[in-house]
Amino acid sequence: MGETRRDFFRRAFVGAGVLAGTSSLAAQENHPKPPDHMNMDMDHGAMKMGQEAPIASTATGGASVSVETPDIPNLEWTIENGVKVFHLVAEPVKQQIVPGRTINVWGYNGSSPGPTIQVTQGDRIRIIVDNHLPEPTSMHWHGFEIPHNMDGGPGISQDPIKPGGRFVYEFTLHQEGTYFYHSHMAMQEMMGMLGAFIMHPKTPYLPRVEKDFVMMMQEYAVLPNNTVPNTMNMEFNWLLLNGKAGPASTPLIIRLGDRVRIRLINLGMDHHPIHLHGHTFYVTGTEGGRTPKEAWYPGNTVLVGVAQSRDFEFVANNPGDWMLHCHLPHHMMNQMSSNVGPMTRLGKGMPAGVGMEEGMGMLKGTPGAPTGEDYGPSLGRGLGAGSTNDQPIGNTPLSLEKAKTAMQDVQHEMPGMQHGQMHQMPRMNMEADVSPNANSVPGFPQDAYMEGPTMAMDDMVQKPENYGLRPGWSGFMQGMMTFVRVLPHDKYDQVMERVRKGQPSTMPGMQHDG
Repeated sequence: MGETRRDFFRRAFVGAGVLAGTSSLAAQENHPKPPDHMNMDMDHGAMKMGQEAPIASTATGGASVSVETPDIPNLEWTIENGVKVFHLVAEPVKQQIVPGRTINVWGYNGSSPGPTIQVTQGDRIRIIVDNHLPEPTSMHWHGFEIPHNMDGGPGISQDPIKPGGRFVYEFTLHQEGTYFYHSHMAMQEMMGMLGAFIMHPKTPYLPRVEKDFVMMMQEYAVLPNNTVPNTMNMEFNWLLLNGKAGPASTPLIIRLGDRVRIRLINLGMDHHPIHLHGHTFYVTGTEGGRTPKEAWYPGNTVLVGVAQSRDFEFVANNPGDWMLHCHLPHHMMNQMSSNVGPMTRLGKGMPAGVGMEEGMGMLKGTPGAPTGEDYGPSLGRGLGAGSTNDQPIGNTPLSLEKAKTAMQDVQHEMPGMQHGQMHQMPRMNMEADVSPNANSVPGFPQDAYMEGPTMAMDDMVQKPENYGLRPGWSGFMQGMMTFVRVLPHDKYDQVMERVRKGQPSTMPGMQHDG
């Protein structure tokens, strides 16, 4: 009953705002904005939208909260004769997905996923797409109800955009909700070519939210010693949110008591059951727009299928640093691959990862006998190439000394990392976490590289949003994972002040703030 009364007064307040409001955008700009939001400012005809800038609602004189896309920029726009004009450049991108791991993908405007586009229902928009790729491309506006010649189907509704070419898309939008854009060349999608397209409603949704986030899911198969994703693959070892794998993903910062919307977008090969710790949410929208309130349903995990989006909303009434992640177990690890080399647990040095043919009993070596030392069970499942040849490594956790040695070759890619600091990192010495009889327990170790807690890298992923996290947190955040940080007002203000100043804490996670 209390919730119904609150809804009643909230609706009454909004209704009064409608009567007192104006449909003039100029009049809206004269109204003071809430202090936590940045104003939209005009710069040589371009209205640049900050991550927390309000989106004008011409129907009510109110405003929808602009979405935030952590780790991804918003796409700026200009106005020409009443048309909002955007510019997208399809191009190769170097993307650092975690410290020490940079891959070559394709995206838009130097980003993969591409920048987030935000418009208001009813806008007339023009999007200029330039192709800086070495092959033709096209742009599809996923779920848009627009004229056929603007749909972006190559060879169907338009000629593909040749390298160095340009295509101008222009249409009026009558829809609202969470949509996205992507190349309609299938392998280009697997190279990272997508971006969020948010259509804010003319009349803001009720109940209103204080925070609105977009999270895009991607998956890549990057073979050993490569930087280019294997687009033919059906299994993946890098699972990303907004172009980052945990622990490099930027947390969502929320004030205790805020109502929050999170928009999930999936364009890959796998469905993802996205789970939020600590809260119950309601699923309020799909890639088709806002769901009628009568059809909302509660949960803490929502399945986001391929080519789908899902919106969910909740009141952040439970303080803490809560995980938000895909719940497929293999999607909570980084650079997952099978162990190869002698099976040290057996004590006989049997090779565990020979070639696929040898593992199937196809005799190729010398001597050509199944008892030869080059034959054995093909347990190593490589990415797209069957099992891999055996290597001189064992399937045991790294000791501290072995980890130090391994780090020597990659230290130059990990700014701020000093070997002298490694003893400070919790969970670093994995041998200390293994029981004395581990070798005799069936199932240990699992057939995955670096199974279990990994090396903490708190200092390597330091950013303002990580301020105050528990020491060693980064050793348990991998794959398609991030934090929803629900902070009391004082701690929220501390973190947001650091975000505004671009001021990371010194060694976040090394010094726990209460």
